[in-house]
Amino acid sequence: MKTKMEDIDQLIKETLNEEEAKFYDGLEEQNLFGMIKGLYKGKNSWLVLAMNIFNALVFGVLIYCIIQTFDEENTNNLIIYLGIILIAFITMSVIKIHMWMHMHRNVVTREIKRLELQVSSLASKLAEK
Repeated sequence: MKTKMEDIDQLIKETLNEEEAKFYDGLEEQNLFGMIKGLYKGKNSWLVLAMNIFNALVFGVLIYCIIQTFDEENTNNLIIYLGIILIAFITMSVIKIHMWMHMHRNVVTREIKRLELQVSSLASKLAEK
């Protein structure tokens, strides 16, 4: 399967001009660290940074509440700390899921751009004939 994909990529690169080939190379599949780095590029990079800072603050609250639950003797306060721990876990999970959705959106957008480039290349070849 891998060689067939490489053969298809090579055929596509042969049909593209030099500028389109460079653009096509930039759209290749990324690893996990490349996807994470891609979150900090674009219009919503400030939002991603703010969400990570908020996630770190929630993590600090989580650690503080976990430490306090071991020292607490009053049952009512213990229940409050456990509730805050639960809310902190849920908040951190939602933020992480949102980040993964952003990464998935970037991957889908990259694939759509690859398809658009392939269709335009095919259309220009058909127009020549």
